[in-house]
Amino acid sequence: MSVRACGAEYRTTTVCIDSYDDGILQGRFFNPFLKGGKPFLGLMQLLREMEAALDDMDFPKAYTATRTFAPPTEGRELCAAHEPQAGKLGTFSLRILFRQNSSWQGSVMWLEGQQERSFRSVLELVMLMDTALRYSCRAAAVNE
Repeated sequence: MSVRACGAEYRTTTVCIDSYDDGILQGRFFNPFLKGGKPFLGLMQLLREMEAALDDMDFPKAYTATRTFAPPTEGRELCAAHEPQAGKLGTFSLRILFRQNSSWQGSVMWLEGQQERSFRSVLELVMLMDTALRYSCRAAAVNE
């Protein structure tokens, strides 16, 4: 059973990237709907966990059903807001506005770079995050 989350604050998820070694993300993500941060290792785990949270919130509503071989999971309870977090390497604020065509649409703000871009698919989101993280890795290497 899912609980529909209401309010614009549930649209925004903070993704904190602590490492990006050989293209493998590691970090945590936070959403007011979740109890504390949710750790992840790798892009696939991040996307799966975020999609599960969006499904549990039922917000934004998916326009197409996710196809899977596994049975659906139980919903989560609503939780209090979280304190602002930051990643060691980079921090992104994801605002998912729609879930159409089995993907996500919205905007991503790279907090350290103070830049915001819209994305039309998860692939475009991943490419935007990759460019920011590669820039952060190069900058960190120069400062060492």
